Amino acid sequence: MQSNTLYDVIGVGLGPFNLGLAALLDPVKEVNALFLEQKPEFAWHPGLLIENTTLQVPFLADLVTMADPTSPYSYLNYLRHQKRLYHFYFLEHFHVPRKEYSHYCQWVSKQLNSCQFGQQVIGFEFHQQKDPSQNYYEVCVRDTKSKEIELLRCKHLVLGIGTAPIIDERFQQFSDQDIFHSSLFLERQKRCQEAKKITVIGSGQSAAEVFLTLFQDQTNHSYELSWYTRSNGFFPMEYSKLGLEHFSPDYTRYFYSLSQEQKDERRSKQDLLYKGISASTIADIYDLYYERTIGGQSVPVTLQAMTTLESIEPRFDGTYELKLTHTEQEVSSTHQSDVVILSTGYASQVDLMLHPFGEYIQRDEKQRPIIQEDYQIATQGCQNNRIYIQNGELHSHGIGAPDLGLGAYRNSVIINSLLGSEVYPVQEKNVFQQFGTARVPSYI
Repeated sequence: MQSNTLYDVIGVGLGPFNLGLAALLDPVKEVNALFLEQKPEFAWHPGLLIENTTLQVPFLADLVTMADPTSPYSYLNYLRHQKRLYHFYFLEHFHVPRKEYSHYCQWVSKQLNSCQFGQQVIGFEFHQQKDPSQNYYEVCVRDTKSKEIELLRCKHLVLGIGTAPIIDERFQQFSDQDIFHSSLFLERQKRCQEAKKITVIGSGQSAAEVFLTLFQDQTNHSYELSWYTRSNGFFPMEYSKLGLEHFSPDYTRYFYSLSQEQKDERRSKQDLLYKGISASTIADIYDLYYERTIGGQSVPVTLQAMTTLESIEPRFDGTYELKLTHTEQEVSSTHQSDVVILSTGYASQVDLMLHPFGEYIQRDEKQRPIIQEDYQIATQGCQNNRIYIQNGELHSHGIGAPDLGLGAYRNSVIINSLLGSEVYPVQEKNVFQQFGTARVPSYI
């Protein structure tokens, strides 16, 4: 079925970033926007909505506040509608419970007519007309319930499909009840409670939260618990105030001004700015370990860094044998486990979505899409019909790409670019330090 509507923009995927864009576009009547998501409702990392975990950014990093504090879709307005303003006030926490952030996003999504769930985008096609101003994208959409196909048209696209869990192909052959990504942790928690030996692989915040949850529950289920990471240690994420200024529009603009070679070199040295563990989580783990070992008691727990998981082999008894290598000592060992939780990060799905556009997409020497400063992908042959990217620009805009605190800023830039005017003011100076020589961004 072909729709007669020509949308100004269609957003593909409804994670926090495209949901924030939909919220900020809601009062902009000049733009007819539609956002599509294949899931039946908004869902943000449901397998990691662990009790007592919070976002790693303040509540001001909601969908809209950093662009428009007066928006009806702010987190504070959500609290007001939930009759929880005083509860939050007395809580005196700057960081939002992760479970409540997810519920807040659901609350926003249900108010926006531009957001449609249960709609799977299965293809794109660019249509060129004799008059270039009449060019458009055709988006093929399948309703996940009725299975009906609809063809939608739009002038511009915004890709916000997010990331997918990374699991080494060598480990994908095993039962996902026993060996699974940390993103499925809550769905597999009962399986963990039934195990005799559990192993966590990884060094980031998710690995630490999964390990801590299992450690806290260990006395109820008596399993052995091990945590291995190939990183040099269980280190905290950089969280000093001047360190946090790297997650600002100012640093994003500075990073963008570097050559691609400089960007790649710089980013390779910034892991602890966005990949470490929160100091409070590390403290909770240490404190629990201390409490459990009072009086010389031993706990069946192993923590070991500088250790690489080389292979997993099934055993005759239904368990698994892990081959591990200590990278500094160059010593190999084996470890038996019933369950292996792989907290091995996430990968961008941008290339998957860009594949249908083929030669229209301009790429750098490493075949990554070239992304302009206003977050549109550089194209050839369809420059008047833009494709914007959400959280797929780590290589071009730096470590702030996946940060929730910069979502409203990026959406402001995208909206201003779409309309060719400053709908949402973008402030040039936001931090105390200066990252480079003064420069005026091209889109201001």
